[in-house]
Amino acid sequence: MAAAERTELFDCTPEQFFSIISDYESYPKFLAEVNECKIVESQGNEKIVEYAVSVVKTFKYKLNMKEEKPNKISWSLHSGDIFKESNGSWVLEEEDGKTRATYKVEAKFKGFVPSPIAKGLVSVNLPNMMKAYHNRVKEVYGG
Repeated sequence: MAAAERTELFDCTPEQFFSIISDYESYPKFLAEVNECKIVESQGNEKIVEYAVSVVKTFKYKLNMKEEKPNKISWSLHSGDIFKESNGSWVLEEEDGKTRATYKVEAKFKGFVPSPIAKGLVSVNLPNMMKAYHNRVKEVYGG
């Protein structure tokens, strides 16, 4: 299974950052690879969210999202055409009025994908993704 992890400090409170990462339907506005993102089922703090992402070609998958407001969102694969497994989380901690956010993801792809390529697919976009979240924080909360 390919895995990646990254921790960054964001210039907003954990509650504010939680509202950004749990606003799934806004992902296409600021995450370049996300073409579409919609909540297809919602029950309390658990949601099934369908993603359409473009990485060479467009893939669709659904994740079971579990929200533990305001400090954690975790997910597991519901269904899709690219992953055999996909698990991950955002863990948010307050630090001097800012948010220390740790993003973790593990994925196993359908079909044979050599380990170095799988790891690359999981981690290659992390810096751009984090930059997009920093920009979204500035856009929504200023700073």
